[in-house]
Amino acid sequence: MSHFFAYISKMKWIKRWGLMKNTAEENIMEHSWQVAVVAHGLAVIKNEFFGGSVDPEHIALLALFHETGEVITGDFATPVKYFNPEMKNAVHDMEHLAKSRIHKMLPRELQHSYEPLIFPDERGEDYRIVKAADRICAYLKCVEELKWGNREFEKAEASIRRDIEAIDRDEVRYFMTHFAESFSLTLDELN
Repeated sequence: MSHFFAYISKMKWIKRWGLMKNTAEENIMEHSWQVAVVAHGLAVIKNEFFGGSVDPEHIALLALFHETGEVITGDFATPVKYFNPEMKNAVHDMEHLAKSRIHKMLPRELQHSYEPLIFPDERGEDYRIVKAADRICAYLKCVEELKWGNREFEKAEASIRRDIEAIDRDEVRYFMTHFAESFSLTLDELN
């Protein structure tokens, strides 16, 4: 019996933004879905407007699995994760061990199919698009929290916005210019 898919389904119980008061809680399953949608969009934008030749569907799959290890480790808050280089390396090592444990839950015959999704090439173009989408989604969470009057996210919003502005990717600039502002609007304003 394999516990892989049952373990992955536990993503819905792992909360994000644990050190901050949230107006609307977010779990890593919801986050992974949003990152997949945004990463897919970035890939399509790259291909359609900027001469790219990436596979949007593969990138969306990478995004769906990008938080797999957090089923075991939980979500490390950014100030903890990046406290210093030693902490960053320790967290990275723990996440890798957690992903390895989950990957080994698959029957041996299926492990090769999931390995590139759970352990993507972190220097590859596809992964960099997923990481950009991950930052954008963190920013969008801050924007939504601020829209609902939660000032707890003010510094995070400003810091993450600076991070995104430093990402030298045409598709990221396009997304931020054409789509991001909508997240600060109410449903009536979107209509």
